[in-house]
Amino acid sequence: MRTKIDTGARTSALHVGDLSFFEREGVKWVRFTIPASELHHSTHVEVPLHDERPIKNTSGVPENRPIIEVLMKLGQRRWRIEVSLADRSNMGFDMILGRTAIRRRKLLVNPGRSFLLGEPDVQNEDRQPKTHLSEERTMAPVQDKQNEGGGKP
Repeated sequence: MRTKIDTGARTSALHVGDLSFFEREGVKWVRFTIPASELHHSTHVEVPLHDERPIKNTSGVPENRPIIEVLMKLGQRRWRIEVSLADRSNMGFDMILGRTAIRRRKLLVNPGRSFLLGEPDVQNEDRQPKTHLSEERTMAPVQDKQNEGGGKP
């Protein structure tokens, strides 16, 4: 997924569509779609809601956004981060990685360089998220009846 590190943003944000809330066994959940891009297929996701909080949009206006917790993979490193869900359709990246997600991870951001861990290996990556539904609160792709044939929608 095309992600930009944005140290000016406090919270990470993921581009989603078809956002809705529901309850499962007394727990608030969120359902959404990660739209298709050049790097991945459209993915339907259901995940427990971690939090809701006001987050400033690109214009500086606070808007109440759902927050989920996901497993972040950067190179060979993995850790849990909070991600807000938003419509980023007018933005250049599917996701921004905010400063709280990289704080205390011993990372150095070089604004003049890209892909310092290597170019994304799209050919050898499974094009679906490597996450599953569990007590760990990772994102879980929902079976997509329309896309079971494997082609990009």
